[in-house]
Amino acid sequence: MSESDFDVPAGIDVLRVFCGPDGRHGNALGVVRDGRAHPDRASRQALAARLGFSETVFVDDPERGHVEIYTPGLRLPFAGHPLVGAAWLLDLEVLELPVGEVFARQDGEFTWITVRPEWAPPRTLERYGSAAEVEALTGPPPGEGWLYVWAWEDEAAGRVRARAFPRRDDGIVEDEATGAAALLLSAELGRALNITQGRGSQILTAPAPDGTVEVGGRVSLAAVRARR
Repeated sequence: MSESDFDVPAGIDVLRVFCGPDGRHGNALGVVRDGRAHPDRASRQALAARLGFSETVFVDDPERGHVEIYTPGLRLPFAGHPLVGAAWLLDLEVLELPVGEVFARQDGEFTWITVRPEWAPPRTLERYGSAAEVEALTGPPPGEGWLYVWAWEDEAAGRVRARAFPRRDDGIVEDEATGAAALLLSAELGRALNITQGRGSQILTAPAPDGTVEVGGRVSLAAVRARR
């Protein structure tokens, strides 16, 4: 199966979020447009585990933008790439989450969301000495807890090389593109960033004076082979 060809049940859209400049890569996202088909938490968790994406979004109200986010192992109050993807797919300016309202906008080929760093789950942000060291990793470094490793590619230009390792027992060894970690790094450094993560995904960030951070990227609809 290619990176853009997914075998999923009918009624599920698969997106690639934070695609690179060439349109490739990005983090796969499952979107269940009709959340009523999976009305309870247990059925949603089971489907998210079955799909195996780093996150799956369930849309409960497509007009108000009320959504829920699940990993294969747990429900998340907030996550970056699912919200960028949902805003793009549903063409919404506001998404409703347990943490609050997330504002979204389209700017050419990029979809942006405005979020608060305190909404993001804790991450360990570990700086490496060079981009080559980040790229040389063959798997998660030893330890426990969610790890985001990064290095400057060009500090003056705000260009960062990063990789993300959830280090949790849910089958996701490496997260291809992580909006929550990107916004935390941008808030910590206090500057806009152009991040290349994983195999070649691109995440843009822009902190604002009010403490919020914009996170943006390209989104594309992946090819699927629906099954019942």
